[in-house]
Amino acid sequence: MDLRKLKKLIDLVEESSITELEINDAEERVRIVKHSGGAAHHAYGLSPVAPAPVVAAPGAAALVAPAEPEVPEGDAVKAPMVGTFYRASSPGAEPFVEVGSSVKIGDTLCIIEAMKLLNEIEAERAGTIKAILIENGQPVEYGEPLFIVG
Repeated sequence: MDLRKLKKLIDLVEESSITELEINDAEERVRIVKHSGGAAHHAYGLSPVAPAPVVAAPGAAALVAPAEPEVPEGDAVKAPMVGTFYRASSPGAEPFVEVGSSVKIGDTLCIIEAMKLLNEIEAERAGTIKAILIENGQPVEYGEPLFIVG
């Protein structure tokens, strides 16, 4: 990208109320982020940056993470794709399953919407729903546990 264009983009971000600008074209990617100090920061490429490791000083008290809710024993039903998790076929409909519901192989457990397609997620084993781990309407990642079936 031409340095003059880059300078104009930085000036645009500094002078406006936007805090971030990202431009992708076939050959280049530019991302400009305005920090609270008002100065703009630019970065080429979009490779993720790992956070710096935090090292506690000797004698410092260790921070304890809050305990996660206990998950019951059983087999996890995992998301087969990235998308949005829905417990029912429509907003006003009854959920496919509740905690304590008995399911058979092939019963619909939920829907994951991906790219405007509704994908029914079916039980791969018979059992009882022990826990529902995702809230309705929440995004899910590939391999993320959705249900515990015991």
